[in-house]
Amino acid sequence: MKLLLKKCSKWVSSDLDWKFLLLILPPLSLLFYLSLSSIPTITTSTFTFNNPFSTFAPFKSVFNNNVPPPPPPPNSLMNRSSLLPPVFANQAEIRSRNDEPLFSPVVLNKPATKEELDRSRIAVCLVGGARRFELTGPSIIQKILNEYPNSDLYLHSPFDSKAYKLSLLKAAPRISAVKIFRPKPINMTESQVRVLSPRNSPNGIQGLLQYFNLVEGCLTMIQAHQRRNNFTYDWIIRTRVDGYWNAPLLPDDFIPGAYLVPPGSSYGGLNDRFGLGDYNTSVVALSRLSLIPELDSAGYHLLNSEGAFKAQLTIHKVPYITKRLPFCVVSDRSYDFPPPRFGVPVAALSSPGPLSGAKCRPCTPSCTDHCVGLVMNRLYKGWSWTDWANNTLQLCDAHAEWESGWQKLFDEVAGNKLAAARRRVEDLRMEQCVRDFAEMKKKTAYWEAPPVSQICQLGLSASA
Repeated sequence: MKLLLKKCSKWVSSDLDWKFLLLILPPLSLLFYLSLSSIPTITTSTFTFNNPFSTFAPFKSVFNNNVPPPPPPPNSLMNRSSLLPPVFANQAEIRSRNDEPLFSPVVLNKPATKEELDRSRIAVCLVGGARRFELTGPSIIQKILNEYPNSDLYLHSPFDSKAYKLSLLKAAPRISAVKIFRPKPINMTESQVRVLSPRNSPNGIQGLLQYFNLVEGCLTMIQAHQRRNNFTYDWIIRTRVDGYWNAPLLPDDFIPGAYLVPPGSSYGGLNDRFGLGDYNTSVVALSRLSLIPELDSAGYHLLNSEGAFKAQLTIHKVPYITKRLPFCVVSDRSYDFPPPRFGVPVAALSSPGPLSGAKCRPCTPSCTDHCVGLVMNRLYKGWSWTDWANNTLQLCDAHAEWESGWQKLFDEVAGNKLAAARRRVEDLRMEQCVRDFAEMKKKTAYWEAPPVSQICQLGLSASA
């Protein structure tokens, strides 16, 4: 043993052997590191074990000859930031730690059953201007309010020349509150200017604030009714006045503890054209104005409506899920056709759907079947996009005004009842308009609006 130690000591003391050892140590260390770094991340239901050397990925890529490629040229489709609209590019750079999927995977509660919903208290929050309400309103009554006849309707809508069409709501089973108001400019705060972006909003930040006021104003009406009557709703459905529904809202869409939104039309955030949740999740989702200071404190800036919507759910840890829903937003606006990468596809109202809140109009489809795939595959999925699988989508050429004869196209798609409602508004006269509003007012618990004669006169004189 002593002889062995003596030989080892002699070997270690040799300058030549030290040099040899120093030469072989770095390659051995590298091989040891690479063997460890190749161990994959192990995930179980109870813990996650990450590779401790994962932070050295740049070095690994160099040693594996995986040198990052040079940036693509400005026109390359790979150069995403150069193609994104400015507001979307800004949002993508704000807080990368919030870009990962939210609360995924999530073990969700089972959806409610029809029997449970029939025993539940449900508020339906209907917001927005009545632009084409003769087309959309009857579908909302038929596919939502009549499906859940115990639900209470809350209407929050601006007073304009189209508001007379809201008299169609006299057919709603139950109405708790109606507020038709004269819009006023909203004073902008410093936090609102920091958090919100004016880009891609037709009326800038003011337009966003007006929309947020519509949504949160409806929540305020709901909460006031609850206080007056000492109860709390189980569910709140929030939908738009300009939404056309071609199939019913289903019991499977009511999921306790999560907020339901449509997929597509996300514009870098979450589609905010419809929302459904229990009372607690809905309070967060509908508090569009009052949560802006919290978004500011959390570091969110330059957000559009969809980005702010996603952010407010994120900071309050509200799980959201997306599900295709059978409605579209009827629009008079014109859009390029075929739509460019960040353009807006406009669905034909005759599309089988579900369209999940995509823009739509009654039209003779200009693009069906194989053509739809060619157009939709060009669009950026995180912007204005909707699911078109299984031939559920037909596209309009919406670069100009609605085509002549659109009324007949609508009537054929919508069916006799909805067609009759459209014609009723088309033929409406002053006396009947006033009577319809009076009937609607009788069944409403809380009413705040200009005199119905003013609402009818403004609209019918404008349409004459």
